[in-house]
Amino acid sequence: METLLYSIKIHAPQQKVWGVLWDTESYQAWTKFFLCDDSTTSNNASNSTMQSDWKVGGKTYFCDGSGNGMISTIDRLDEPNVIVFKHLGMIIDGKEDLESDLVKSWAGALEKYFLLDLDGDTELHVEVDVQPEYIEMMDKGFKQGLEAVKQMAES
Repeated sequence: METLLYSIKIHAPQQKVWGVLWDTESYQAWTKFFLCDDSTTSNNASNSTMQSDWKVGGKTYFCDGSGNGMISTIDRLDEPNVIVFKHLGMIIDGKEDLESDLVKSWAGALEKYFLLDLDGDTELHVEVDVQPEYIEMMDKGFKQGLEAVKQMAES
């Protein structure tokens, strides 16, 4: 597993950037760039959703437009400064998988978002653990997605 790092300066306050990241409509707008060519994963990123109880140790679901996706938990939460997701498993055809060998090969991977206040502007820093076969997809998704976050937060 490799850790990819991304950072972007946004001319907007932390709370606005936080809202763009996690509000339903804007979440779908910036995550539409994560397209996967893997035959085991739907390519329907334009309708991505995130459902969370917003509790450390609770459940968070990241799903594509077909309802398939990842089961995660919030490992750390300090709104609007930091959120760390720990990925636990997958949802495929409505069934949760926390035990397969495939899931065990990446379970525990972290996805971290740090929002640093720069006197009213925000530096958004993201760290994400990925398996080598997903580096290109994640790299493209985050580069385009964070640019979209910037545009939405600055408008």
